[in-house]
Amino acid sequence: MSQPPRSICILRLSAIGDVCHAVAAVQAIQARYPDAAITWVIGKVEAMLLADLPGVEFVVFDKKQGKAAYQNLKSTFKGRKFDVLLHMQVALRANLAARCIPAKLKIGFDKGRSKELHSLFINKRIAPQNEPHVLEGFQQFARTIGVQCDTPSWHMPVSADDERQASALLAQCNDRVLVISPAASKAARNWLSERYAAVAEHAAAQGFSVVITGGPTSLEQELANAICQQAQCDITNLVGKTQLKVLLCVLKQASLVLAPDTGPAHMAVTVGTPVIGLYAHSNPKRTGPYLYQDYVVEVYHQNLLKQKGKTAQQLPWGVRVKGDDLMQQIQTEQVIEMFDHVVETEKL
Repeated sequence: MSQPPRSICILRLSAIGDVCHAVAAVQAIQARYPDAAITWVIGKVEAMLLADLPGVEFVVFDKKQGKAAYQNLKSTFKGRKFDVLLHMQVALRANLAARCIPAKLKIGFDKGRSKELHSLFINKRIAPQNEPHVLEGFQQFARTIGVQCDTPSWHMPVSADDERQASALLAQCNDRVLVISPAASKAARNWLSERYAAVAEHAAAQGFSVVITGGPTSLEQELANAICQQAQCDITNLVGKTQLKVLLCVLKQASLVLAPDTGPAHMAVTVGTPVIGLYAHSNPKRTGPYLYQDYVVEVYHQNLLKQKGKTAQQLPWGVRVKGDDLMQQIQTEQVIEMFDHVVETEKL
């Protein structure tokens, strides 16, 4: 940019993993332009995790309000005009939200990633990228306004009280903790309870305390209960017992996290805790735990080839594969082997 921006609006509503990726780009922008006022339009749940992020004004967009959410956005920004909007989401509701944000420059995704009328709500595009991770896409927005982005880093907003609550929840654990965050947003992306239980037993035999985390939904409660019942070892079940910031602190105090394609996997990355990711439906090179992609156990590529007859490099980047039983193809022995590899590599 010819002049440093004085006001920047970030539009990224969801999801937990994606806003974690976006934080790295936002904090890189702050380092480059410390005097710029930054406003972030964000989803309600995601705002709970990022509340008190230094130097950022949050405007919550609650999609459950329907049309009223857009009216509230217009009202909030009445009389304001940003130098630049970084429109980091192509979903239709985000595109409609962009219409309610006044900005001189509205930067969006390149044509290859545009969908759901995204192109109608921007006047500049980021440069195309070759097989980018989602996080690298967000970094490209920062580069477009003159910010150098290399290895990402995070400074996540947690309080001393959040840390204390996490420590209290882990009080019965030793100093080597495996956190299993077993549930994804869709049941088809979950691994089998008996296989999680087998990994838990293996970890316990190696001297790890095992903890299960998750939200209060019935799906998460039932999966956690099944794991605890099937495992022949002690497990601390924290499902439904942590707010997001306390969960972040639990992940920070853990030695290692095991999870499918779900938000807590990316939360763990932001606090430097190694992650073993289990992937079947989406390409882990695009959506995997960014700093720990070498620790992924995946069956995505073999299923992509089976269903599409082509490799990921021969298809549009990010194509998903379908099937309710794909996660069953990940074998317990593969995950235990990866667990042992990570323990040795990370000196846990």
